[in-house]
Amino acid sequence: MAEQGNNVGSLSSVRKSGRSARTRAHRRCARRRSRGAFTMAAVVATTLACLGAAGPIPSTAGSPPSGKPRPIAPPRFIPGPCPKTPQPIAALSTARCGFLEVPENRARPGSRTIRLAAAVIPATSAKPSEHPVVFMAGGPGGETFDDIPFLVDSGLNRDRALIIMAQRGNLYDQPNLACPELDRFYAQYVGLGYDSPQAKRLLLDSVKECRNRLAADGTDLSAYNTTENAADFADLRTALGIPQWNVYGYSYGSDLALTYLRKHPKGIRALAIDSVTPPQIATLPWTWSSAREGIENLFEACAAEPACKSRYPNLRRTLTEQVRRLEAQPLTLNARPPGGGDPVKVVLDGGALLNLLVANAVKPPDVPAAIDELAHGRPERFAQARAADSVQVVGQTAHGLTESVACGEWVPGSTPSDVLKAGRRAFPGWPDTVLAQAPQLPFQHQVCRIWDVPDRTSAQRVATVSAVPALIISGTFDTKTGASWARTAARTLSRSTSVQIPGIGHWVVPQSPCAQRVLASFLARPTAPDTACVAGLTPKPFTINPK
Repeated sequence: MAEQGNNVGSLSSVRKSGRSARTRAHRRCARRRSRGAFTMAAVVATTLACLGAAGPIPSTAGSPPSGKPRPIAPPRFIPGPCPKTPQPIAALSTARCGFLEVPENRARPGSRTIRLAAAVIPATSAKPSEHPVVFMAGGPGGETFDDIPFLVDSGLNRDRALIIMAQRGNLYDQPNLACPELDRFYAQYVGLGYDSPQAKRLLLDSVKECRNRLAADGTDLSAYNTTENAADFADLRTALGIPQWNVYGYSYGSDLALTYLRKHPKGIRALAIDSVTPPQIATLPWTWSSAREGIENLFEACAAEPACKSRYPNLRRTLTEQVRRLEAQPLTLNARPPGGGDPVKVVLDGGALLNLLVANAVKPPDVPAAIDELAHGRPERFAQARAADSVQVVGQTAHGLTESVACGEWVPGSTPSDVLKAGRRAFPGWPDTVLAQAPQLPFQHQVCRIWDVPDRTSAQRVATVSAVPALIISGTFDTKTGASWARTAARTLSRSTSVQIPGIGHWVVPQSPCAQRVLASFLARPTAPDTACVAGLTPKPFTINPK
């Protein structure tokens, strides 16, 4: 993309003439830091100002003497313009942006360097805390800067600076591990059977094309993993000169945050994780238990609400019937994407129905009504939800990071038979053709045979044991990372506080004012957060269709 080239800049070395300017700048910075105590906002600002004044350090890209592998260059932060996002992000207008430059593979001498886009968004408070909060996004591979409006609206930068960094391979990074081939497949997938041979063939062809292209560009796909991601954040803290910060991560970002805490505990004041994926249990079969828990919790909430129970008395049975019916006789119809545009062909079968529920494509208050409508010959709500995926932002998602993490850390150690057995335990009586594919990750074992990265489970599937204050936030309707898995993470976090927010699905904080207050309280007082607002919370009322 042209914009990416403009924002990221070049990895080429710089002229030696910058040395004296850098030396003078470093001396000025040392004098500033020796004058006394600074607030953290001042430390961050001074660090970035100094980096900007110093200019880039000469690259180590040249050949070393005697043909020896060149040493791995130390990480450094390079100030630069903020990314030009498709939609303007107001918070970036006052942010200080740039790139963290790190080795692609820290275990490989002579590894090339890569650049990760980062931004420091100032606090809105006139007297901010000295401890900023760094954000770790979900995915893996999701566009991080796109999350900034949700974070700002949730108050993350109200009392402290908010630090954003795109995980390696993401949009605005160099390299960017986007797979337009997969984006185009997903747009086409809505018109195919969820587990159809044609869908499988097109998916695997797209994966192969993307992998071959990235490998031909010199990308070391084995280096795009959670261990390297965690080291990147440790290097960012050091490069910015921040003594202590808070960490907030959700979904895959919670897996990353726990790995970061385990491997790089220095400088972590407090850890908040939302929609938790404990690293030790992140496997393909695990996805079924989360799907079951979130759907069951929603059905139980409906049964506890008199109007919902009266109108939709047999939701479990109805859903099972519809999954079986659609898997035996899929519906093919035209539906208009929710955002507008021309109608597109969509196929609704049992697998598509289940995955729409797991993806939260129909909002929780509407799920009972949507299931009832489907049972009475009105599939439009689910059809429109599936049509939404026909509109893909090509190049936005770093599928290369997604597949490297999934294939190195989640898939090894399980077989397709294990996935099917887990599906049968979660939803007895459902068709095996639905249960054979892990929710949200169809044909993943076959994908990973193509992606071909090393097994990293021994390094990654490890519980984090820590006394750092921790907050664990879950939503009872979460079908991707079931709320009960918070207990698994909490067992080895001796100073943790756990809260469950009723009626909320995946990524709780942006959806719950109470969760926002709890998080703010925790960041202010990590050992004594105020969780009083959680008591008495109930899910939003369900949509009740007239009979």
